[in-house]
Amino acid sequence: MLAVKVFIFSPVQENTYVLHNEQKDCIIIDPGCYTATEREVLASYITQHQLTPKLLLNTHCHLDHVFGNKWVADTYALPLHLHENEKPVLDYAPASGLMWNLPFDNYTGNLIYLREREIVSLGIDELEVISTPGHSPGSVSFYCKKQHFVIGGDVLFRMSIGRTDLPGGNYETLVNSIHKKLFVLPEDTIVYPGHGEHTTIGYEKRHNHYVAIEAG
Repeated sequence: MLAVKVFIFSPVQENTYVLHNEQKDCIIIDPGCYTATEREVLASYITQHQLTPKLLLNTHCHLDHVFGNKWVADTYALPLHLHENEKPVLDYAPASGLMWNLPFDNYTGNLIYLREREIVSLGIDELEVISTPGHSPGSVSFYCKKQHFVIGGDVLFRMSIGRTDLPGGNYETLVNSIHKKLFVLPEDTIVYPGHGEHTTIGYEKRHNHYVAIEAG
């Protein structure tokens, strides 16, 4: 079983996720820790729970989701996993940071590219990689079928969807990703988004006016 811990980091209020199992191995997804204090909060949690980070994953590479990539990689000797189509987004992130007056040191190490339907394993627990582009060209979601949850990045929010006006974004592609890749999951699937509170697939199918497909 995977325990899901969320941290809210940076001025952008981004959700960083740590998933850990009973063997105290963990996965870090979208580390948005921007300040030294935020990095210490994440490190303290890992230390206090005696966790061993095994994987560093990005759902996508907009700046608020990659602020902590380099620190996590350097601290725990982990390469970065992302979709190949996110490489240009990752490369552009420092320039975007300067535009937002949020300079940071970008990750420049080895990259391991994730593929659609690939299984990411942590011991006996598994996350399926689901390609969900639209908010960015290579956005992926990580689906835990056994526990009915998905880490979705900025694709689907409670009563909203990801913005599509950033480079590489496309509204039609995003809506298609939600309908064809996420809304086919069981309705009780918990959606852990990149910002804000969690929701469920069923709730969004009925109530999210951007993409709802059922009356509610």
